[in-house]
Amino acid sequence: MKRQMTLCVNVNSVVLIFLSLYVLLVPAGMLIHDMLDPGLYSDEIPRCAFRWHRALSPKYEKWARQRVQSGAATKLTTQNISGTEWPVFGSVFYLWATEALQQAFYEDPTLAPSSPRSYAHGAIEAAAALVADPNHANWVKDHWGGAYLEKKNLFYRMLLISGLTSYQRLTGDIRYEDLLRSQVESLARELDESPYGLLDDYPGQCYPVDILPAIAAIRRADSVLGTDHAAFAARAIRGFEATRLDEDTGLPAYMVDSRTGRARDSARGVGLSFMLIWAPELWPETARDWYAKYEQQFWQQGRWLAGFREYAKDVDMGWFVFNDVDAGPVLYGYGAGACAFGVGAARVMGRFDHAYALGAEAIVGSWPLPDGTLLGPRFLSNLSDAPYLGEAAVLFAVTRRSVAQPEVADRGTLPWSVHAVILLAIGLGVGAVLAVVHKTRRWHKHKTTLSVPAPAVQVSLWWALMIAAVLAWTIVSTSIAMIILLTAQFIPLLAKMQPRAVDAKAAKPHS
Repeated sequence: MKRQMTLCVNVNSVVLIFLSLYVLLVPAGMLIHDMLDPGLYSDEIPRCAFRWHRALSPKYEKWARQRVQSGAATKLTTQNISGTEWPVFGSVFYLWATEALQQAFYEDPTLAPSSPRSYAHGAIEAAAALVADPNHANWVKDHWGGAYLEKKNLFYRMLLISGLTSYQRLTGDIRYEDLLRSQVESLARELDESPYGLLDDYPGQCYPVDILPAIAAIRRADSVLGTDHAAFAARAIRGFEATRLDEDTGLPAYMVDSRTGRARDSARGVGLSFMLIWAPELWPETARDWYAKYEQQFWQQGRWLAGFREYAKDVDMGWFVFNDVDAGPVLYGYGAGACAFGVGAARVMGRFDHAYALGAEAIVGSWPLPDGTLLGPRFLSNLSDAPYLGEAAVLFAVTRRSVAQPEVADRGTLPWSVHAVILLAIGLGVGAVLAVVHKTRRWHKHKTTLSVPAPAVQVSLWWALMIAAVLAWTIVSTSIAMIILLTAQFIPLLAKMQPRAVDAKAAKPHS
């Protein structure tokens, strides 16, 4: 049995060294390389985005197909916001990112071994099928009834238009064109005829953060439908003027009353960042004015961190707050959602000084593994209903291209946190490897005198864990496999040195 225990120790040592390399040292090396990519501070798309997209596509295809076939979306209630909204939102993020990568590939085919729309064809089809799946509209049917595609319901209809437009642009397939055309025409008409250019997402809830990208989605759909909604888009700016603005900041309020046209909430970072991704396509001068105010009142930069706040600088948030699933956690005023979408907003506005800091923080915070998994976004996603939303959202943000003329030539400096996280990972990785080597050498030196309780049980448990880890790695997910592998590292448990035998004659007292 000692031989079996020695096998456990040796294999565990190899596993720990592998995990140290896989989770800490290799990602740290990849991040050092990625920080030097000009795409972080220019209009080029960072090359890491192509690597991540290629890794995500087969996983997204498999998940999206299974999700639609399972009918799981019909079993969720409207209270489960992430479970109902995120699968569709994540699929649109994926399609938006794929479209941007495909355009970049057209311009420079050396950016990837093959065309994104070719290697990701199955994922594009699966994502579009999920977006168009009536079962994935179940939550809005609960809000709006059978006429959910005919009135209000702006957020879902915006996603539907956006996803199907990207699908048709990528594939040239017109299978969804009738649905797309009907939604573009009906939503544009309803927004245009509304008193203030506002429509509700849900009954009594109107969010300009969704209305602006809906207007942009209608304009983008013109390119595949052959329609022209330029005049509509010019008039639609009324939804973001006068009493629709936050009085304190002069920026669009996060929530308004569609019946009175008055703001019901202050301006918030997550909404402003997302709106500013699309605003330059519609109203360039207004977008520049908004970004200037946004920078003045929401941009916060210190030695360790840089980014956009969730609320303006005069609002004290404390050191940590978690408001809602859309904004994410707020740390020392910095909003997770505001900074994540802020990457895209800064890139679109040509503010590459902001984009460099935000992009670097986002990439380091994502902590990409060698297989392309973005560990941070994966952890923050809904693992049961939308496991890839975070990764698709990061891809969407870093693949935005500038619409406005760059205003600042200096790329600025990276926050200390970027360097600190990479150095910490290197230190932990090297330390873990050295600790494993020391522990293994100690076992081999003293294994004849070590006592292990219930060795047969421990060996059996270790074999079970190792087999489960292999199955999880190939069938379930890398993350679960790693957790199981780490659990196996506790075996052998409670190994103690045996007391030395005492020589009987030496122990006998002299008479």
